[in-house]
Amino acid sequence: MRAVGRRRFLRLMGLSAAALALPQEGRGDETGVGRPNIVLMLFDNVGYGDLGCYGNRLAQTPRIDRLAAEGVRCTDFYIASPSCMPSRGALLTGRHPLRTGLNEQVWKIDELEQIGLPQNEVILPRYLAQAGYASGCFGKWNLGFAPGSRPTERGFDEYFGNISGNCDYYTYIYNGRNDLYRNTEPVQAKGYSTFVFAEEACRFIERNKNRPFFCYLPFNAAHYPNPRNKAPGAPCIWQAPDEAFARYDYSPQTLDEPSRYRAVLTALDDGVGRVLDQLDRLKLTEKTIVIALSDNGAFLLPKRGLECASNAPLRSGGVTVWEGGIRVPCLVRWPGRIKPGTLCREPRTSMDFVPLALRAAGLVLPADRVLDGKDPTAALTGRSGSPHRFLYWQWGKSGAAIRMGRYKLIREQDSPKQDWQLFDLQTDVGEATDLRVAKPEVAEQLRTEYERWWAEVASHDEEGSRGKLK
Repeated sequence: MRAVGRRRFLRLMGLSAAALALPQEGRGDETGVGRPNIVLMLFDNVGYGDLGCYGNRLAQTPRIDRLAAEGVRCTDFYIASPSCMPSRGALLTGRHPLRTGLNEQVWKIDELEQIGLPQNEVILPRYLAQAGYASGCFGKWNLGFAPGSRPTERGFDEYFGNISGNCDYYTYIYNGRNDLYRNTEPVQAKGYSTFVFAEEACRFIERNKNRPFFCYLPFNAAHYPNPRNKAPGAPCIWQAPDEAFARYDYSPQTLDEPSRYRAVLTALDDGVGRVLDQLDRLKLTEKTIVIALSDNGAFLLPKRGLECASNAPLRSGGVTVWEGGIRVPCLVRWPGRIKPGTLCREPRTSMDFVPLALRAAGLVLPADRVLDGKDPTAALTGRSGSPHRFLYWQWGKSGAAIRMGRYKLIREQDSPKQDWQLFDLQTDVGEATDLRVAKPEVAEQLRTEYERWWAEVASHDEEGSRGKLK
């Protein structure tokens, strides 16, 4: 079964763009008046325990914390994959990585030749264009940059950012070459990437203030520094502007990595603040849905010296399906719909934001493909429980998991030879006590459901009739 999934992925890597059947507009004003703007801010590798509003008492993140106070803070929010490329594909399509065929980090293929997300997949800006939305992407793309795969060829009206999985925060170098592009052409920029991307987003908002817009701002912070992005002899340390260090009374020359990481978080917070201030300045705050989340849990890989982030109180981190790899911070502000200071404990997923955005824009959901996301608005406003009875994960050979209510079934290696473990996340969020023997009926129910789901997503047409079961 796993071999079939792998073959399907490799075949999809070579697919050209397919004809797309887009959803029809719902009733509404064709000018877009009354439809909310949408700002989607994606953090890179920020852990569940990294932000003040999630319990961090050392990091200074006042603007993100204020966003939580003005909207809803989600405690049980999940991404679809514990690594950035498939996570981003799921976020923008509303579809599980296994269903799209992008369920791994494609790093052995040059970015300029990567198809990445199969080109027959429809992403959010292409849907929203049917409702008159302008769309811009500013920051880390990491979904393939081969012809046909670039942001402005996938539905965005404009793009400015780094195309790969990470780049230097000041030089924009990735693996020895420039990684910064405007639309489809390489460009140069001066300044700290978090601020540069935020300012590009602010200018986009200014240009489109009189029409509905979708602003996707995938920051490259707080991705750990990569020695391959540094000039010979340059130190591989966390990078932040001097003013971020000054907020802690740290020297910008400090070599203490946790201190430097906190400065990166504070600079990220400042970038978020610039966008929120722009919405205030243009009197767009009441007309705009703002969503902020992380693309996966913080990486806690050993013996590298740069793992300073926190997933507390969760177990493990990125590239695992333990809670620390897949449960992430998520905040949503929607004036007039979500009461300030709301807490949502219902299990939800990043794939839910596509149906949320389509419904908010007056569009019906597509009929030609399965969306794994479900509109979470009622759960976010406290009017109902989670729209999902089950949530599912499968990450290569590194794990599989399913959650139902308070229970989660997981195996660390996705192999029939690996035993499943059962945890009660309501009483054991750190996944310390295996209940499989104590609750065999629950474990068997979840195992059976996982196998049913796997058979469903693995049975989709390999030639790309994405969403139509055989």
